[in-house]
Amino acid sequence: MRPTSSHLFLCCCLLLGFGWSLPARANVLLTAKSVSMPGVRLQAVTVSLAEDAAGGLHLQLHADRADVPAMGWRRLGLTLDGNLRRDDRLRWILDGNVQLAGAPGGALSDAHANIMLSQAANTLLVDLVQNKAHASTALPLDQPTHAQIKLDNLPAGWLQGLLGTLWSGRTTGGRLDAELALDLRDNGVQSSGQFTLDDVGFDTPSGTLAGQQLNGSGRFSLDTTNGPARMDLDASLRGGELLLGPLYASLPDHPVQIGLRASAEKGALELSRLRVTDADALQLDGALAFDAKGTLKTLKLDRVHASFPAAYQRYGKAWLSTLGLRDMRIEGQLNGSLDMRADGPRSFAFSTDGLDLADADGRLAIAGLHGGLDWSITDDRPATTLGWRSLQFYKIPSGAAQASWQSRGGTLSLQQPLPMPLLGGQLRVGELNWRPGAAKGQRLETSLVLTGVDMAAFSKAIGWPAFPGTLAGAIPSLRWVDDRFELQGGLSASLFDGYMDITRLSLQQPFGPNPVLSGDIALKQLDLAQITSVFDFGSITGRLDGSINDLRLVGWSPVAFKASLLAGSGGRISQRAVNNLTAVGGGGIAAGLQGAVLKLFKTFGYKQIGLNCTLQGTVCQMSGLEPTDDGYTIVEGSGLPRLQVIGHQTQVDWPTLVQRLHDAINGAGPQVR
Repeated sequence: MRPTSSHLFLCCCLLLGFGWSLPARANVLLTAKSVSMPGVRLQAVTVSLAEDAAGGLHLQLHADRADVPAMGWRRLGLTLDGNLRRDDRLRWILDGNVQLAGAPGGALSDAHANIMLSQAANTLLVDLVQNKAHASTALPLDQPTHAQIKLDNLPAGWLQGLLGTLWSGRTTGGRLDAELALDLRDNGVQSSGQFTLDDVGFDTPSGTLAGQQLNGSGRFSLDTTNGPARMDLDASLRGGELLLGPLYASLPDHPVQIGLRASAEKGALELSRLRVTDADALQLDGALAFDAKGTLKTLKLDRVHASFPAAYQRYGKAWLSTLGLRDMRIEGQLNGSLDMRADGPRSFAFSTDGLDLADADGRLAIAGLHGGLDWSITDDRPATTLGWRSLQFYKIPSGAAQASWQSRGGTLSLQQPLPMPLLGGQLRVGELNWRPGAAKGQRLETSLVLTGVDMAAFSKAIGWPAFPGTLAGAIPSLRWVDDRFELQGGLSASLFDGYMDITRLSLQQPFGPNPVLSGDIALKQLDLAQITSVFDFGSITGRLDGSINDLRLVGWSPVAFKASLLAGSGGRISQRAVNNLTAVGGGGIAAGLQGAVLKLFKTFGYKQIGLNCTLQGTVCQMSGLEPTDDGYTIVEGSGLPRLQVIGHQTQVDWPTLVQRLHDAINGAGPQVR
């Protein structure tokens, strides 16, 4: 029950003093336009005291409107109905029912009341019961604004009025027990005591502060007088979930110590002291603040010590998911600090003696991380080193490395070039400047040089067939601008005795659910014999040139490109390769050749092979060397028997085309008959 209910009853009892001074058998009717006490106002009050059928006294009190502004009670209806007697110790006792109309959570909507007034003890005792909820209150008669209150099994929703005076949140369930002292003032309340929570929940309209199924106990003090409401809380919580802005906790079954000092005014909330102690997972000290809309203004963590994997499972899982890092596996310990404002980070630092982490999708994995970083948007910071035993990015593994860093003027810079072993070659990171505080625009710039990377190992790492050759190239400028990575320059791969050049590379949201990769690819003089042997497509000799321009992959699946492939210098093509090219184009064999004749030959000469595909969404617009009456030429033969392969389908569903290529590579293509 609400602590303030005791004060309403006190008002009632004081009103009854008029009746108690009258003859015991008199019928008394008192009315008042309003009755006021410190913090309490009753309007349209009627008190009736009359003899009942048994010869005792029956009391009825009604107020059309009851207001306790400091507790968030406004425009409530109040009715008290009961029998009044005096015991042998000259104590007045009222036994009856009390009803409050319009109280949050249905507080005291139909409660049993037992009120005892002892002038000898200078005490008013109020005992209230509604269903399983029970409240006992003791008030000194000479200090009517002070109360000692004991609450048992109180619905958390009954506290909504009080909470509404402090912030924009609301309770969503649960019960509590409490023992507290309460002082009611005209300009607010002062209270302190201890409490126990049972499956308590709360939230805010913005969703930045919330909790559910919270259990625990603790002590508090509250002061809503003289300016912003202030509260100190020291609690031991277990089970349930807790959200404080970006800090989310899935609390364990064992106690977690929470300490905070908060102030609230006009919907804004500031936690000037926040301490969390979870022995085997997390210890932190800091502060945070929200504006009236629930937007985070500041988050300052002066000390963080995290022990993994427990810290990740209980406190870091939700936050890292917002960065695109889901289902992480983390082992080790981390110490750090963080200063975050509404417009971005102001400083951070961390150090570790050894940390292993990996996400389930294979996009990022680090083993043996050691050292740390120290950055500030304003102050110069001491130099640090950060190294690792192995690093994997999008399933591409690299070896051990160690980097030196220093923060100056808001920029975290690599102090010297960083060589990293990579698949038999090397990735060399040149000058690197990172601006963590940049909310938009250019955030990072670096240069990369790639030498001697084994293409077979690279292909295996990303799940491709084993391509022979080496990968090398230089990216004179890699920039992180807004939410995308832009690469100037390009990569060149020595591939199938030819070259593949990749230019205009751009990667958006690399750790998001649907990264977007775009770029252009040029193919120069690739050996078709090597290519077809790797893919088991059927033998083709000669050289291949081509391009894949305006390539766009979303979630690593192609959604757009303009591809053109040409083998223009002639060569030989096997019957199986003919069959597979026919299947890809949805065509057949032209120039009057019969299947029986074709079967006499294992290979055929060709003058040119050409195939084009422009993909938009899920539809591929197909073409070849030149148009024909009913399609387009894919293979132009040379010599005898003269072969011509015609494609008839100009529009092909992309998943269908992919399936045709898969069937061709795996030997499931059609046969020439």
